[in-house]
Amino acid sequence: MLPLPADIFTEPEHVSPDGLANLGPLRPLAGSWQANKGIDVNPKAAGPERRTFIERIRMDPIDPQANGPQLFYGLRYHIHINTPEEDITFHDQVGYWLWEPATGLIMQTLAIPRGQVLLASGKAGPDDRKISVSAKRGDTAYGICSTDFLEQAFRTDSYRCDISFNEDGSWTYLIQTELFVRGAPFNHRDTNTLELVAPPKLNPLAVILNDRAKAGGSAA
Repeated sequence: MLPLPADIFTEPEHVSPDGLANLGPLRPLAGSWQANKGIDVNPKAAGPERRTFIERIRMDPIDPQANGPQLFYGLRYHIHINTPEEDITFHDQVGYWLWEPATGLIMQTLAIPRGQVLLASGKAGPDDRKISVSAKRGDTAYGICSTDFLEQAFRTDSYRCDISFNEDGSWTYLIQTELFVRGAPFNHRDTNTLELVAPPKLNPLAVILNDRAKAGGSAA
């Protein structure tokens, strides 16, 4: 972390309204994605279970966000996963991917409706073709928070997400979640390669400014 500036209140004066153009290494994630051959390895009473899943992800640019002088561009995302055998949702997840151009900081926030949230971080250059973020239980900056039941039965000690951007426009991720189950460690793994099914949209501020520009042009 960089030293805190003397002025922690004043926000940047000149901020580009185009969220999509300022995502840095997150730009290849923008849009709607789908894949039918994801692999999940999770703990069960009889031992590790390997399942294939169907995944849909939507990532939409958000307006620039500021913490005083700190400026982020980012994507709001929703992940929905089913399995070929069941109609009920296998996994649902929401959150944000964020990029701080001034420092190269990238972050992922994650929330799932089984009582768990986390904030993971990493570093990347604006044109990097691989990005990684991680979080650890007990870390007050980039940590993991779970319900009492999950803490006792399926404790999550660490989380790591590695993403590679492929030449054909798809992207591949590997998520490794280190669990502690029944007194023993367990490496919970998820991997998939996703293909674009719909292009990204502009963030709300960019849409408003574009509409104003078009209206002004037609009036002239």
